[in-house]
Order: sequence, then C-alpha cells, then structure tokens
Amino acid sequence: MLVFVTSHKGGTGRSVTAANIAYRSALSGRSTCYLDYDFGSPTAGITFQIPQAVNGVEGSGPSRGGLHRYLRGEIPSPERLDVWGTSERASLRQRPVGSGALVLLPGQRNGSEFGFTSDIATRCAELFLRLEEEFDLTLVDLSAGRSYASHIALAATATPSLCKVTARWLVFHRWTPQHVTAAADLAFEAGGILAMGGEYGHDRERLRESLRFVRTALIDARGDEVGHLDLAQQAFLRKCDDELSELARRKGVGRTTRLGSVPLDPLLQWREQLISDHDVQTKIANVKTVDAFVDLTAKLFDETAWEAV
Repeated sequence: MLVFVTSHKGGTGRSVTAANIAYRSALSGRSTCYLDYDFGSPTAGITFQIPQAVNGVEGSGPSRGGLHRYLRGEIPSPERLDVWGTSERASLRQRPVGSGALVLLPGQRNGSEFGFTSDIATRCAELFLRLEEEFDLTLVDLSAGRSYASHIALAATATPSLCKVTARWLVFHRWTPQHVTAAADLAFEAGGILAMGGEYGHDRERLRESLRFVRTALIDARGDEVGHLDLAQQAFLRKCDDELSELARRKGVGRTTRLGSVPLDPLLQWREQLISDHDVQTKIANVKTVDAFVDLTAKLFDETAWEAV
C-alpha cells in the first residue's frame, strides 16, 4: 500500500505524525518504508534520529544520494537507511522481536523543490512499484501545498503499472478556521489534489474515495484537559469547537471524511520525535497520543474506514 501525506500549510505536525505511523506499523510486524518527499526541507532524519541524515544525505558520486538525485536521473537508486540499525536513539536500536523492517529513503542535503518532467514521473513510478513489491506500507511525506512533489506523485500513480495499486491520501490540518479552509482548498479546489489527479488521468471519484483528513494538535473542548480553565474560557472553547465542526462539515472535511485525530502533546510540540512505549511508561508522553497513532495505522488497512462517503 502507498500512502501519501500532505498538508496545505506547514506546521501541522504532518511529518512527525507520519513518522510515528510508520514506526507503529513496523512495531505491528509490517515491513514499512518512509520516503522524505518534502524536497525543500528533507528533515525526516531528525525525527528518526539518524545523524547522517539530519537534513537529508550528502551523497555524491555515481551511486550515492537521496531522492533528489534519483529523480533527476543522477543515480540508479536512492540511498536506504535501516532505522533500527542507524538511529542513535537507544529505544530504536533495540529492535523489538516480531517487528517489521523500518526503512527511510532520505532526501538530498541542500536539496530544493524542482520542476516536473515526464522522466521524473517515470522514475518515481518505477521506485513506487519496487517499494510496493517489497514493503507492506510505503509512506510518502510530500511537501506542503500545491507542490511539485504532489504533481510527481499524482502523475506516477496514474501510470498503468501503478493504477491498480492501493494508494491513499491523508491531508493533515490543525483545528482552526484557517487550517480547515486550507485543507479543503488543497483537496477539492482548482489546482488541488482532485483537480491535478484528473489532469494526470486519475478517476476523480476514485481519488476522492481514497482521500481522508487528519486533525492534529487537537484539544478536546469538553475533556479533562480544559478543566483548569475559567468557565467562560471553557464555554468559549466549546463554542469554537461547534463552529469548527460546522465549517468542516460544509467544506467536506467533517466527520465522514476524517480518518482520525492526534491530541496536543508537549513531546510532539517541542521534540517532534517518535513516541515509544517507554516514553509513555516514564510519563513524558501521553498514552492518548500513542493510541491515536495506533488507531490511524490500523485504519489505513481497515477497508470500512475507506468506504465511499
């Protein structure tokens, strides 16, 4: 399965959430690959705590380099990093029994966005097909907005070799009027995912059915975490939550198209790291956050979560 993660705006927590989904997928026994397709900011190595890939890999010569060099045709295949074996974090170096492979395909250090060409789309399709055959789950973290990375992914998945492969899209957004509106715009409006996909040959309805939204840094306006606030503030938050729910419903980003939500967690806000079970046991991360990652991972493979809405 190919899963593409994107957002209209930066700062949504898209990348760290996607990395945690990849981590949870591998812990469940699935072989999992994470592609850093955020060409302008290839920083997935920080989240996985891999020193040689903090801002992408240096890679030079005829056979080494990140995704940038591969897509431009400079190397035959991009570098692959075994997260279990290369992370400097102790809890990742001790690969749990029964876990699946966890592989990072990093971007290029000092890389940047680059234009779309048919040759790039062909190389991308070839790479996706190889990864689809090797891994149970391939997560592709795209640049934010109407990016060339999204163009390349949509063009590649429309090719005959990939058109029958299960491909799903997750659009991440914060729970604010600006982010809800922006997420709907990226998905449904001119130049967005459905429109671009149609231009490259995708069936728009099938593409729409493969698209879901994820809310991040969410505060439960009726939960215990707001109990310390003044009553006026609690009432205001509930009013905002109701207004946002109505806005999301009107924009097509509501309950029926939401795959899940990730709660606000200080560890994600300040460290943007993988959250291990040890982090929960030592009380530096919230169990609700891990539960959200596990739920999102399970729903990627739950066909009932992707039924037509």
